[in-house]
Amino acid sequence: MRLRTLPVFLAFLAMGFGDIGGSLASLAKSEFHLSNTAAALLPLVGFIPFGLLSVGAGVFQDKRGKKFVLMTGLLVALAGLLSGSYRLDSFPHLLVAMLLLGSGAAVLQVAGNPIMRDVSEEGKYSRNLSFGQFVKAIGSLSGPLIPVIARHFGVPWQVILPIYAAVLLITVLAVIPLKVPKQAPQHKAATLGSCLALLKNGYVLAMVGAIFFYVGAEVCLSTNIPTFLHDQFGIVVSGVGLLGTGLFFIALTIGRFGGGVALNWMAPRKFFVVTCAASILGLMGLFAPSGYVAAAGFFLAGLGFANIFPLVFSLVVESMPERANELSGLMVTAIVGGAVLPYAMGFVSDRSTVQLGFLVPLAAILYVSGIALTNLSREAKER
Repeated sequence: MRLRTLPVFLAFLAMGFGDIGGSLASLAKSEFHLSNTAAALLPLVGFIPFGLLSVGAGVFQDKRGKKFVLMTGLLVALAGLLSGSYRLDSFPHLLVAMLLLGSGAAVLQVAGNPIMRDVSEEGKYSRNLSFGQFVKAIGSLSGPLIPVIARHFGVPWQVILPIYAAVLLITVLAVIPLKVPKQAPQHKAATLGSCLALLKNGYVLAMVGAIFFYVGAEVCLSTNIPTFLHDQFGIVVSGVGLLGTGLFFIALTIGRFGGGVALNWMAPRKFFVVTCAASILGLMGLFAPSGYVAAAGFFLAGLGFANIFPLVFSLVVESMPERANELSGLMVTAIVGGAVLPYAMGFVSDRSTVQLGFLVPLAAILYVSGIALTNLSREAKER
């Protein structure tokens, strides 16, 4: 693995930091005495930028280059983390930090995947990109783990913000000398108009919806696991990092490795159905009257959730490879589901129970499962 890929791997780690909103929602709820709806603002402001910035960032990237856009994303995220670190005891500062961190993560998503191809050796792009996704998962996993470790040493959980800021600063310094080969564009650059035109295709619209609902369901779980375990089984929020949200992200990380192995011998469309089935079983376990079953449910859901995004993304791009740029813009934009569904779940939870609130991500995964079955029948017709 060539040394010049290291700065890009660090950028993938920073992408994972963008998932922190869901992990910190329950901690902020307890720290600042918030309602479920108010706590859901953290993932809301963190994921809204994906819907607002992704296509524009792609167009801007075509004009200014991938390294410039990558650096822009890092600096925006760093500004957010520094803002939050300035006032660790302020919820408004935390919201601003999540907004800027989410904006930076959205821009990094647009630049990260293609720039990895530019810095990889011939024939090593797929390997490096897969490892990059694993590194991103480590960044996501650090969200629930760092607060637990910090509290063990008597340090406030908000220390995660300056820690992330330090990593972002190192990444910025590593990217500055990065040399990215200039390549002539092979496809027409994506525009807002060309992206929206693709939504007239029913299959594309359904797959974009699958990304929207999947990401929303994932953030619903990472946001509400600690609150659920506390309200349903009396487990204190401060002690559930490893058991709750951490367990879910560990399962996601393991699932991404396992999915890579399984796809060596199982067709993607069949594996898509299997992952959805595991996700549904895991979510249904949350309605059992046992904390052990619930914990197993979170883990099983994490294993199922792990490969939904890459499966949907690859299937839709393979269906229209000549429109990969536009499709990529739409897929990243649909990540805004991570802002909408957790807020809807918080609304339901405040008017019933957190347990009933999990009907929101369950309904979302049922939709995704319908799309998986549609893809499987589509494969049968193509034979």
